[in-house]
Amino acid sequence: MDDHRILKLYAERSEQAISETAEKYGRYCYSIAFRILQSDDDAEECVNDTYLRAWNAIPPKRPRCLRTFLGKTTRNLSLNRYEKQTAEKRGGGRISLIVEELEECLPDNTNEALLDSMIIRTALNRFLKELPTKVRRLFVQRYWYMYSVKEIAENNGLTENQVAVTLFRARNKLKTILEQEEITL
Repeated sequence: MDDHRILKLYAERSEQAISETAEKYGRYCYSIAFRILQSDDDAEECVNDTYLRAWNAIPPKRPRCLRTFLGKTTRNLSLNRYEKQTAEKRGGGRISLIVEELEECLPDNTNEALLDSMIIRTALNRFLKELPTKVRRLFVQRYWYMYSVKEIAENNGLTENQVAVTLFRARNKLKTILEQEEITL
């Protein structure tokens, strides 16, 4: 079923909207949640929470791209769950490592409000548009989908060293763009 019809089901408050969403986007949402949480049960719970969020948000909200809306919702729910689960044991997981890689690029005292601000979003979008397609794909796989360097290398026919060097250079370029935007570091 196409997204337009699924959104129409949500607007009509038909429970079929959830089953159609699960059919079309369930594996996609699960893969996002699992990459972050590394647990089948937690990933499934986050996907179910995603469906609930979609049910509560649509209407009045009508996302332009249902896939993006669901992916972002799943990612945010999964990151929140991960943060709660690791609050006592900071620094040990893959998510912490990925965040640490980006810390040198982002301003000090970064919080959710700052990350969601239009200034940072605009700078990040410009940065991503300027990257060559291959580098952008690697960057998004690492910092949005949270693939390991090994997984990225395997998926793209590269060595782990090539991926690590490419990501290092991309982070440096991001840092330069943020400095040019006068986003203080």
